[in-house]
Amino acid sequence: MNYILFDGTVRNQLLPFTFTRPVADLRIGILTIREKWEKYLGYTTTTVTEDYLGEKWPMVEMNDNILINGSFLPTENLVKMVKGLSENQALFLDDEPIAFFSSEGQEIDFDSFDVLQYTSDDILRVENTWDIFSKNHEAITRDFELLTAGRKSQPVPKHCQVQSPEHIFIEEGATIHFCSLNASAGPIYIGKGSEIMEGALIRGPFALCEGSTVKMGAKIYTGTTVGPFSKIGGEVNNSVLMGYSNKGHDGFLGNSVLGEWCNLGADTNTSNLKNNYTEVRLWDYETESFANTGLQFCGLMMGDHSKCGINTMFNTGTLVGVSANIFGSGFPRNFVPSFSWGGKAGVTTYKTDKAFEVAQVVMARRNVGFTQTDARILEQVFELTKKWRRS
Repeated sequence: MNYILFDGTVRNQLLPFTFTRPVADLRIGILTIREKWEKYLGYTTTTVTEDYLGEKWPMVEMNDNILINGSFLPTENLVKMVKGLSENQALFLDDEPIAFFSSEGQEIDFDSFDVLQYTSDDILRVENTWDIFSKNHEAITRDFELLTAGRKSQPVPKHCQVQSPEHIFIEEGATIHFCSLNASAGPIYIGKGSEIMEGALIRGPFALCEGSTVKMGAKIYTGTTVGPFSKIGGEVNNSVLMGYSNKGHDGFLGNSVLGEWCNLGADTNTSNLKNNYTEVRLWDYETESFANTGLQFCGLMMGDHSKCGINTMFNTGTLVGVSANIFGSGFPRNFVPSFSWGGKAGVTTYKTDKAFEVAQVVMARRNVGFTQTDARILEQVFELTKKWRRS
């Protein structure tokens, strides 16, 4: 069977992260949503997404296909039902399609389908940006079970202070110095080739993905994921770094999400709670206004390739777009458009030629090339977001 992941109805609610990737390539837990589906299905997948992303994430259609909504995280029961779909069948959660069977070239009209309703209570879905951190605790736990079933961890070094070692899994090549690992409230996953430096204090659920580093003396609280080839230091609580991003120094990051290729300067701090303890509002790209999150705790959402200088302060519920460069004293606006350059004192447009020069240097440091396809995607993001920039 050919499996295709599609963005679904929530793609715009997941901006700015979905400006530069399909919904299925968001990281929540240890793995991306695509990686989860492929492990459960036992097949690779392709993608239906925005046209300008299609060059990097193409769709491959065959005679028989099952299309899967990339905002839903797989479970054994859900995968069983998806695999069991046959011609003209669809699986829904209320009014939202989870998956459907499609023949090559078929026009989709769900009114003519045999619609099955999914009734199990194991659904975990990413519908809003803040779901990435607020549901990360559960997502880490599920991924931990998926990745470690039937496998044996590398031994926990005797020089570490450990609680609940049976819930700690260490991949080959990981280096762990004198640190504290407390997995009593959730599992701790330490990826291949990663490093935890001395003095780090870590509480699970926690995921340190391949090639990533926890710096000396870091304080990491529950529900945190450090994506591949990232660095983390200071104090971090319930946050997700999708990959290739750094928060390498002191400062607080809480209830936040960073995309790829981001960097937070030394002593950057995010506020995740308003002084009056009221519900946090966050920029909504669809309504072009601030929308209620329903959360009391919500910090920073930062899109790919964005960066900030030392001592930057982010107010509660700040959204930063793609490829922004923020610096200067005081709080920047709660919504910083993509390709912005500046801070509270004023913002100008960060020209793509300059942004691309930085991206090339940053990515080369991790032995990753900045391709013409990457440039074309960011050029499109620049055009899509120009209406929100003041200059």
